[in-house]
Amino acid sequence: MAFVSLKSFRARSAERAAVASALKATLRDRLGLGPDDALAVNEIACPDPGCPDQETIVLVMRAGRPTRALRVRAPMDAVTPDQIDALVAEEREPPTQA
Repeated sequence: MAFVSLKSFRARSAERAAVASALKATLRDRLGLGPDDALAVNEIACPDPGCPDQETIVLVMRAGRPTRALRVRAPMDAVTPDQIDALVAEEREPPTQA
C-alpha cells in the first residue's frame, strides 16, 4: 500500500468536490429543477461485469414526487455531454412500476 499524504488527499478531495459541484450545476439546469427540488451526485464502485470500476449515481428529488435514481457507467470526471443528454431524457420518462 502506497503512502498518501494528507496534503495530497485534501487536494484530491477538493478536486472531486469541484467535479461533483460542476456536474450538479449542469444537471440542475438541464433537468429544470426548482428551489424546492434536490439533487445528489455520487461516485460509487460498480460491481457489474462490463462496468468501469466507478459509476456515477444521480438522485433526483423533486418536491412531491418519488426520488429517481439514475446512473452513468462512468466516473464523475468522465461523464460526457451525450451521457448528460441521456440522463435528462431518462428523467423525463415516467418511472416504471415494479
